[in-house]
Amino acid sequence: MNSTDLQTEAHPQTIEKWNLSKDEWQARLDEAAFHVLRKEGTERPFSSPLNDENREGEFVCSGCGLALFTQSQKFDSGTGWPSFFDTIDGHVDTKRDFKLIMPRTEYHCARCGGHQGHVFKDGPAPTGLRYCNNGVAIKFVPA
Repeated sequence: MNSTDLQTEAHPQTIEKWNLSKDEWQARLDEAAFHVLRKEGTERPFSSPLNDENREGEFVCSGCGLALFTQSQKFDSGTGWPSFFDTIDGHVDTKRDFKLIMPRTEYHCARCGGHQGHVFKDGPAPTGLRYCNNGVAIKFVPA
């Protein structure tokens, strides 16, 4: 098996969407994760230990386990939330958010639709983007 085969297994091109009921999500998630992932809430800055996670590995959706980011895409934005300059291709969907009056781009897990955070255009090269993620919305899986 070559590295292309491994990448295809770990990150399939077609992602089957999940459609669980509110009760199923509440049984699956703790209160904080449910608030963020299903109600599009936000956790307090500097409250997630993942903000300081620097080991090799992947950050996966807390709701369904889909890998969203690699450690190599992470950077310290100084904002208090785990931040990434890119995502794993095809694993994140976006939509416009007008909750704070000014439009923002919100992003979600492509499999379960769980709210992750917002993306801003003030990140580092090569993308210039900052995916500002709620720590309770992801879990770290070491390599």
